[in-house]
Amino acid sequence: MKRAYFTIFLLISIMLSSCTEYRKVLKSDDMQYKYDQALEYYKDGKVTRAYPLFEELYIVYRGTDKGERIAYYQAKSDFKLKDYILAGHRFSQFYRSYPNSEYAEETQFLSAYCNYMLSPKWSLDQGDTERALRSLQLFAIDHPESARIDSCNSLLDELRFKLELKEYKAAILFYKMETYRAAQRAFSNFNQSYPSSRYREECYFLEFKSGYLLAINSVDDKKVERIEEAMDAYITFVDRFPQSKFVKEAEDLYSQLSELLQETKNIS
Repeated sequence: MKRAYFTIFLLISIMLSSCTEYRKVLKSDDMQYKYDQALEYYKDGKVTRAYPLFEELYIVYRGTDKGERIAYYQAKSDFKLKDYILAGHRFSQFYRSYPNSEYAEETQFLSAYCNYMLSPKWSLDQGDTERALRSLQLFAIDHPESARIDSCNSLLDELRFKLELKEYKAAILFYKMETYRAAQRAFSNFNQSYPSSRYREECYFLEFKSGYLLAINSVDDKKVERIEEAMDAYITFVDRFPQSKFVKEAEDLYSQLSELLQETKNIS
């Protein structure tokens, strides 16, 4: 029991001593001392202690070699504290202000990575996703031989798929809501924008089927035009995916369109 009390007392004493030491650093007028302590706190993982020191030191050393290093650690501190908006801004500001710095490549990548971290799930507005894409693409252009290029490309693939998924889901929603004209256009746009998509087979089929459903429910004066448009979509689908699981259904629908086209022309 005495040993436990002693351990608790020792820990409290260390904590109080540490707090007293930190207050001494904060109140000091010796900027070199503050600079050394800020770096030590940062390297020890005590980012919350280093942070206010870097903020103060940057004002003093701005425009100097130390100012460059302090600006770097300011941004890195924001990043470690997961303030990705401020970190991204500071990283961007850094590599623009110090393009020849040893940290320039890293800060440009981390600025883009902060944008990536701000990208929301696919169902939300994708403005941040598009910003992240642009910044990562710029990094890849500026640093094609970078050791970070594989990570950059992986992030780009993830962000592109998020945009792809959003467009796919929007097209599917139009289809389920039976707004077939909008669905047809959405699937057509998707197929043009994402020619290598994992959803391409389904989307080419649904572009045709949306056209079929639009045609058979169309008013008489637009029926022939829409039947022919749907039939063109069928030809495109079977040419691209002759072994598709949707081919049998597509053939049946195409036969119905052919009969409907003949009937409509006979009536006309």
